[in-house]
Amino acid sequence: MRVVKLAKKDLAQAAKKLQAAYKVFAPVKERDFHNFRLLGEGKEPDFDFANTRLSAKHIVYPQSEKMMRASLDPSQEEHHIYKEEEKDYSPRAILGIRPCDAKAYDLVRLNFDTPEYKDPYWTKSYEALTRVGLACTSPCSTCFCTTAGTGPHDESGLDIMLVEEGESLFAKIITEKGEALAQKAGWSAEAPEDAASILEKAKQAAEGAVTAKIETDKITQKKTVEIYDSNIWDDLAFACINCGTCTYLCPTCWCFDIQDEVVNKQTIRIKSWDSCMFPLFTIHGTGHNPRPNKVSRVRQRFLHKLKYYPEKYGIGIHCVGCGRCITQCPVNIDIRRAAKVMNEFEPVEACKV
Repeated sequence: MRVVKLAKKDLAQAAKKLQAAYKVFAPVKERDFHNFRLLGEGKEPDFDFANTRLSAKHIVYPQSEKMMRASLDPSQEEHHIYKEEEKDYSPRAILGIRPCDAKAYDLVRLNFDTPEYKDPYWTKSYEALTRVGLACTSPCSTCFCTTAGTGPHDESGLDIMLVEEGESLFAKIITEKGEALAQKAGWSAEAPEDAASILEKAKQAAEGAVTAKIETDKITQKKTVEIYDSNIWDDLAFACINCGTCTYLCPTCWCFDIQDEVVNKQTIRIKSWDSCMFPLFTIHGTGHNPRPNKVSRVRQRFLHKLKYYPEKYGIGIHCVGCGRCITQCPVNIDIRRAAKVMNEFEPVEACKV
């Protein structure tokens, strides 16, 4: 690991330089919000942002992706035989990703890349990606990353960490992927000897600025059946309109659907994001739906993120504390409140006769 120093004003130029070797994604301002977009074709990076409106998960896991296609024309020699769509897994880089969003990739990886099963679309995209993070200096009021297993300077999901210091940036190069990108960007000026001290002070200041928190320490101790059958869910789900905003914005939500679309004697198999908030998400071929109402769907979302996932993997909650679901929910449902209610839940003892 080494640290180099560069001028903040040169970061946008470095992004352009890297386009010769990578597909480069960076925050781009779109009206009042920033989102990660592929640079080029009039897309210019803007690193003056708090957080992007959408997470960066679509860079590895597109909202809609063609998987394979087949001809339905009997006159064709290989009709009705599916063939995989050609894919481009050339190197790609994301510049300016926040540490929480970068950490989310590793939480999601446990679903798509296991010893038994591997999703080739996700894993190949992930392996092609180099993640250059931009540490938070002024976390949002709804950020609770420090109690969600990450933090404003968390390096665990990154290849390079950029830390602002006045008009300069310190680039901490963490992995071999990061070193390769730094060389292509021309980042070679070694940082001063006191760089470690400067970075540590910046980290402590940023972590101290995170005042919001999520309480989850007791949730995994609750009996699943008792908390599942409890009466807390009617209140937590009361305002929900099942719009799916929370799941689409979330960097760790991974649910998807696969459908075949037919156009002009061609069938295309498409993988698209889905949401546990939608009524059709769990409907069976028989017509039975095990989650027929919004209470059951809201319960599933919170139990999965705060209980099922940590119990299965033992690495903490399925959330990185970015706060998007809080700021964008149209009816002000707050995952921190849901966690507090779950954390404090105690079953009612049956009366003894």
